[in-house]
Amino acid sequence: MNEIDQIRINFSSGELFTLDIALAIIMFGVALDIQSVDFKRLLQQPKIVLTGILSQFILMPALTFLIVIIAKPAPSIALGLIMVGACPGGNVSNYMSKLAKANPALSVSLTAFATLISVVMTPFNFEFWGSMYAPTRQLLKEVSLDPFALAKLVSLILGVPLVAGMLVRHYLPVWAEKIGKLLKPLSFLFFLILLVLAFHQNWDIFNKHIHYVFWIVVIHNLLAYVLGFQTARIFKLEFRERKTLAIETGIQNSGLGLLLIFGFFQGLGGMALLAAFWGVWDILSGLLLAFYWGMRENKELAKIQKRTDL
Repeated sequence: MNEIDQIRINFSSGELFTLDIALAIIMFGVALDIQSVDFKRLLQQPKIVLTGILSQFILMPALTFLIVIIAKPAPSIALGLIMVGACPGGNVSNYMSKLAKANPALSVSLTAFATLISVVMTPFNFEFWGSMYAPTRQLLKEVSLDPFALAKLVSLILGVPLVAGMLVRHYLPVWAEKIGKLLKPLSFLFFLILLVLAFHQNWDIFNKHIHYVFWIVVIHNLLAYVLGFQTARIFKLEFRERKTLAIETGIQNSGLGLLLIFGFFQGLGGMALLAAFWGVWDILSGLLLAFYWGMRENKELAKIQKRTDL
């Protein structure tokens, strides 16, 4: 085994529980914007739904496996990459869709739909693609991973808060509006603080080993954006929907990946290091991409306005 496969990221059970709660609260906050009509609207647009599922849960894990085969990283890094690739889109994608002048309503609906599907698809994709590569197959055998336990944890962290948030939205819409405005930014900030603390407590490990994961995360993330955009383009979706699918595919819920890694793999070095860096990097890259698309949209609107005035 490589050196990176033998290190462990230090994260106490109390800190892990706090991370669980933070992620659940973020999902609850997102769900406060979701109504049952959003699912009906999605089902009335089957092409968008199928494109989203294809991009996030079929092509993204397959792309991840291809990168693993080509790059041949250390086994724990490869398994971490497969874990991130198997996770649903990250909740912060909704905010980035707004910045990018994409389709925020579609983003929220797809996040909800992907969250429900992830209860089954995340454990399946992780187990399936992880067992397809010999070095990661060996790691899976060593921990005796139970896919049902994995699905149970995903349900508790994402599924239950999603349903609870939607119920609050349905029965207490005024309160949902008030709570959501405060809860979403605070919970996301709290989650970022936890990630920063995790980096701080393990700074020596990150500083010494970050070069193992830096470029593979950057390339993986970049290709994920391209994959989402081009998949939507192939299915002839509008430009706003293309941007939305790109962001939904490129912003993975690496926070969920981290929790699963600490819960089932005891913070296995390369896995935790990769997922933690993924969580920081995709926020940075997502904001850059969203600001670029947003500014480009503003310039186009300004040109149209100028022509209209003339």
